[in-house]
Amino acid sequence: MTSTHHQLPALVRLFGKRFTATGRGARLARQLAVVRLTAWAVSPELVERAEHVVAELASNAVRHGRVPGRDFRLTLALSDGDARLRVEVTDARGERWPRADGASDEGGRGLMLVEHLADRWGCTPFPPGCKTVWAELGDCTPPCPLTASGTAVPVFPPGRTVVPSPHGLPSPGVPGSGVP
Repeated sequence: MTSTHHQLPALVRLFGKRFTATGRGARLARQLAVVRLTAWAVSPELVERAEHVVAELASNAVRHGRVPGRDFRLTLALSDGDARLRVEVTDARGERWPRADGASDEGGRGLMLVEHLADRWGCTPFPPGCKTVWAELGDCTPPCPLTASGTAVPVFPPGRTVVPSPHGLPSPGVPGSGVP
């Protein structure tokens, strides 16, 4: 059996964090995603779309993917060149896959919003027994690369890449980040 995997171009920036599977955790995931994308100098339009997508996927992880004592994980991956953002939310309920059936169902309306805002979205198994719901969002304006302090600088010449820090970049205004 052959499988088609869509891959993003080389990554410029990567961020991941675990959150408690609570309403507060979902709100913090949304807020931190906005802070991180803003620090990465992503266009305001893409930040706004991503904020709604993160809010919905994190909310679904809390509502439908929660297992007591287990967290969910948010990952943001921003590609080089085409300013493509991949949002991933991994939860502990691998047997419960999302459905975007329609507004007449009890659920699924939020995923219709994700479907509308994202260029594409889907769900993949994440071992052991978990799942990752992902969405890819494109933007017409590439982001500015960042300095080591996390501030935007002019775009590098074509072909030059920015390697993400293994610990992520500091976020201004986030408690505990070390950046005022």
